Amino acid sequence: MRKEYMSQCPPIMKEYLGYMQTIKGRSENTINEYFIDLRTFFRYMKELRGLVPPTVSTEEISITDIDLEFVRTITTTDVYEYMNYLRNERSNSNKTRARKTSSVRMFFRYLTDYSHYLEHNPVKNLETPKPKKSLPQYLSLQQSVALLNSVSGDFAERDYCMLVLFLNCGLRRAELVNINLTDINQTDHTLRVRGKGNKERMLYLNDACQQAIEQYLKVRPVDVKDKNALFLSRLKSRISLQGVHYIVKGYLAQVDGAQKMTAHKLRHTAATLMYQSGVDLRVLQNYLGHENLGTTEIYTHLSSEQIENAAKLNPLSQITMDKQGKPKS
Repeated sequence: MRKEYMSQCPPIMKEYLGYMQTIKGRSENTINEYFIDLRTFFRYMKELRGLVPPTVSTEEISITDIDLEFVRTITTTDVYEYMNYLRNERSNSNKTRARKTSSVRMFFRYLTDYSHYLEHNPVKNLETPKPKKSLPQYLSLQQSVALLNSVSGDFAERDYCMLVLFLNCGLRRAELVNINLTDINQTDHTLRVRGKGNKERMLYLNDACQQAIEQYLKVRPVDVKDKNALFLSRLKSRISLQGVHYIVKGYLAQVDGAQKMTAHKLRHTAATLMYQSGVDLRVLQNYLGHENLGTTEIYTHLSSEQIENAAKLNPLSQITMDKQGKPKS
């Protein structure tokens, strides 16, 4: 957990987050998300109980005094009130509310089923908002090529290599940032990737990836702060998640129709293009590091172009009516 959060975390929550990180293997980013979600929940609970002066804003409410006795007073009705608060006061989407509610549910499950601090779980049968299913956004093949062609500047080799790995390997942003030089095996052309929960997977580096890495390593600084980091910032330290975000956004802004996309959409692009090229869904699941096949199935969607082509290929598509209203071919 980030150091700035440690001082804000009450003992009971710190114990839970430690369990999720150490025993369950959740990443630091995931642990931070759990903390932020639970902090929002307990801030609202204190407001609901009238334990905060009206002059104190929600963002200023401390939760360091939250203890087991306070947690025992929380009811199912309280949690439903919290869900209404997320929708009406914070205008959270179904997806965000579902995630925040899930964080609360996991916390109470730990307190009842694992640590046995509580006998009753108030959120055991809680119904959560169903996230609205939507097709993943991705770049077309032409847009992907245009993105690679847009690379320029003092860090062109580095930026080009990052984009190539995103588009060919379907990496998450954190996975790309955490690549070390020792993760690259130039003998068998593989890349070791650490995904969510520190789970490792091996990816094959195709010709495009190999060439991009080779060209970048020729110009990568040697006298650096983190000698093992593959991608470096202009300050010669490991590049940050935010740094990658702004770099990718800058290049996407130069591609027609891609201005609103992000680095994560490049992961969708890689997955979609591979699936449409005939990659088996199970293979794609392992390639992307998805724990469940259901997550990978979002890439089985059909593009509008494919649907249009299917309609045109129908043998009856050429049958039209003549002036008398009879079919003609």
